[in-house]
Amino acid sequence: MNKSDKTVYFEDLGTTDYRQAWELQTRLFDRTRARKTANRTAEHPLPTEDFLLLTQHPPVYTLGRHGDPSHLLVSPETLQREGVGFFRIDRGGDITFHGPGQIVGYPILDLDHFTPDIHRYVFLLEETVIRTLADFAVTAGRVAGRSGVWIEPESPRARKICAVGVRTSRWVTMHGFALNVNTPLEYFRQIVPCGISDRGVTSLAQETGGEIPLSRVKDRLLTHFADVFACRLVPETMANFL
Repeated sequence: MNKSDKTVYFEDLGTTDYRQAWELQTRLFDRTRARKTANRTAEHPLPTEDFLLLTQHPPVYTLGRHGDPSHLLVSPETLQREGVGFFRIDRGGDITFHGPGQIVGYPILDLDHFTPDIHRYVFLLEETVIRTLADFAVTAGRVAGRSGVWIEPESPRARKICAVGVRTSRWVTMHGFALNVNTPLEYFRQIVPCGISDRGVTSLAQETGGEIPLSRVKDRLLTHFADVFACRLVPETMANFL
């Protein structure tokens, strides 16, 4: 597939409340699923669109549908006092943190346009991030049996720099990845990140020794997303599709 063969509409939402972003994802996700269902019997099927949202969130913990609530190590009262949100959500994976200095990507894709294979899809998300980190002289890779992107993945010092957790239905995706750029890592000490207790968490700033503008990282991330998914990214306002 050539890049010009497939368009993905993207919007940088800036900093958004987690619930607000979740609701927007869900509306786009439900729209695409409904259209795919209607197309099965439609005389003139309508094409489905593909979307990518980028955002940051105020501090919040999210727990996947099969996650262990005991992996949140602090009380609800502590979260309220510190102004940190908490949501049980419908993605795979366990508990993770979203917050300032982190780039969160939510692709809402019809995988029939790309690869109707969830493992391959996760691999492509990871590959996008691995290539992005390489642009900042940080070598990253994968840990067998564990999703996400890792630094020194084969070492006892392996540490996660990007979490990946997705939901799919009828080959439509939502949720996605969270790349720690300048993320305050102390928040991860209040959870068992992704349910993994024997490995650490890191950020691009920690690996490079200084903060990096999010705009630079987003630029490289979008470039590699377009390359890895062989698509053309077009800026758009998601409200125009709803």
